[in-house]
Amino acid sequence: TLLYTIKFEFAMAEETVKELELVSTIGFNGSVPHGLLVHPDGEHLIYPLGCTVVIENIKTHEQRFLSGHTNDVSCLAVSKSGKYVASGQVTHMGFKADVIVWDFEAKGPYATFTLHKVKVEALAFSPSDKFLVTLGGRDDSSVVVWDLASKEALCGAPSALQSAGTVYTVQFMNTTDDKFVTGGNKTLRIWEVDTHNRKIRPQECDLGQLKRDVRCILIDDNDEFLYAGTTSGDILQITIRTHLFMQYGPTKDKYALGVHSIAMVKDGDSSESILIVATGGGIVGALKAGSFKPIAGKECKVAGGATSITVRGVGHQLFVGVNKGNIYRINYFDFKPTCINSCHYSGVLDVAFPYGCGDLFATCSKENIRIWVTDTSNEVLRINVPNMFCHGVCFMADGHSIISAWNDGKIRAFKPQSGNALYTIHDAHKQGVTAIATTTDSKRIVSGGGEGQVRVWDISANRQEMKAAMKEHKGVVTSIKIRANNMECVSASDDGTCIIWDLHRFVRNQIIFANTLFKAVCYQPAETQLLTGGSDRKISYWETLDGSQIREMEGSAEGSINGLDISLDGNYFVSGGNSRKVKVWRYNEGEVTHVGLGHSGDITRVKICPVSQHIVSVSADGAILRWKYPF
Repeated sequence: TLLYTIKFEFAMAEETVKELELVSTIGFNGSVPHGLLVHPDGEHLIYPLGCTVVIENIKTHEQRFLSGHTNDVSCLAVSKSGKYVASGQVTHMGFKADVIVWDFEAKGPYATFTLHKVKVEALAFSPSDKFLVTLGGRDDSSVVVWDLASKEALCGAPSALQSAGTVYTVQFMNTTDDKFVTGGNKTLRIWEVDTHNRKIRPQECDLGQLKRDVRCILIDDNDEFLYAGTTSGDILQITIRTHLFMQYGPTKDKYALGVHSIAMVKDGDSSESILIVATGGGIVGALKAGSFKPIAGKECKVAGGATSITVRGVGHQLFVGVNKGNIYRINYFDFKPTCINSCHYSGVLDVAFPYGCGDLFATCSKENIRIWVTDTSNEVLRINVPNMFCHGVCFMADGHSIISAWNDGKIRAFKPQSGNALYTIHDAHKQGVTAIATTTDSKRIVSGGGEGQVRVWDISANRQEMKAAMKEHKGVVTSIKIRANNMECVSASDDGTCIIWDLHRFVRNQIIFANTLFKAVCYQPAETQLLTGGSDRKISYWETLDGSQIREMEGSAEGSINGLDISLDGNYFVSGGNSRKVKVWRYNEGEVTHVGLGHSGDITRVKICPVSQHIVSVSADGAILRWKYPF
């Protein structure tokens, strides 16, 4: 009852606050099969990002967002007319997963269908927008046809025989509303919809001795043949009228890691049907539909495994989505990939601006650090360290290096222009480097580790040596901030303490105890007070002189506070955490002025740009959101 009271009070308080203006997002969940779509109007891309569906204008890059799912989007479909977009989600075991049908023009929900357990695997619209067919995941194993006019389920059935495996994909015919195809592990079925008796009847496709795991299905324009891409790296061709297997190919040089998506275009000279395949090995290639022979000069490689391919217009332009978070544009005539959208493909763990500069910012995640142009959201530099996680990133004040903290216990420095390695401090911490900060004179680095130590490093042109190791924390060091005079720093830890250290004598000046796991700490610009946030949902003000608490506020209705940052004038600060909301507060009054809704994963860090124009927030689903600073 108390929790509901708190949530109600927060809801009432937030009704009076203004909405934070979202300027742009950086992110694309490339692991969703067939998750990248071109709208039939040829002007918009549709793709998932966490539990949001993003609609992006191809020319202007203006973005609109469809928000309504409670968990990650697992599949997408767009109707042939372009009137509707449908998205399915994954949810927790034992719960039912929603399918939301969106009105594309209104950019709002048209209907919500809830029937499948745990996960919706795939969706497809009938050609005249009469029906939507949805496919449940392995915990559900059912296929359901929905009537879009009445917004009700028409009929359903088990998606495969007991002897077959999981069904992964579904596709409607192009000329009739009464037939669709499903495919999966050792199953390929053509279904007939009997609307009069409210039944769907399947017929197995006869593959003879072939055993295949189907991951994508394409049906030609006249509904004569269906083409099924398999994990074996070949494509099956089936005659739809007789349900008989015709041929498969390529027979010799199969595609590595399977065929994950297929599209069809017409050759401009001969009007011959051409299949474009996207494979798990990152190969995008063109084949003749009749013979499965590769077409010379029509093959290219993209970084990562391709999970979706979609055609713009009549096929002059292709868009490919990759599980590494990139979107590529390929012109059919020259067949060269151009990366038009790149992002992190796992949770973003930190964000940093250069000292006094708001034009660029850096983010870090699994395997890489990326530098972005603030105004355009374009990636200008990527620094890769394979198989490692970067827990923290910051810029030296002189701008000559990017300092980063890694889970292999190393501190790595890179040149900001080229991304080349400058130096590496080996064995900086035993259980990985978890927090990092630099002094304003660019001569020292202060780092925190998983074992709880805070270490000070002297940095010169040709050597890096440890000056001191301060051992008081018993848990992971989550955040470090240094005073402007470089004589003091504060470290926050999971053990429920914040310690203010003397960087001249390397001893503890003050310690703050609280019944929480501290996640974020920062100095107020006058440096007489500290601001902390943690797992108890509280935002607290503390005196730096004696460590006494000045004020404690409810920072969130649910989940921990993971990120805090104070504006340069000290009048405002921003917070973000597991509630997935970015909040702007008045520092002196302790009141929320603006709330930003847009994240679909837990917010890990927030930063106000040094020139107070933008707020950048990053989250565990790989999204980077840029907000307009409201003051």
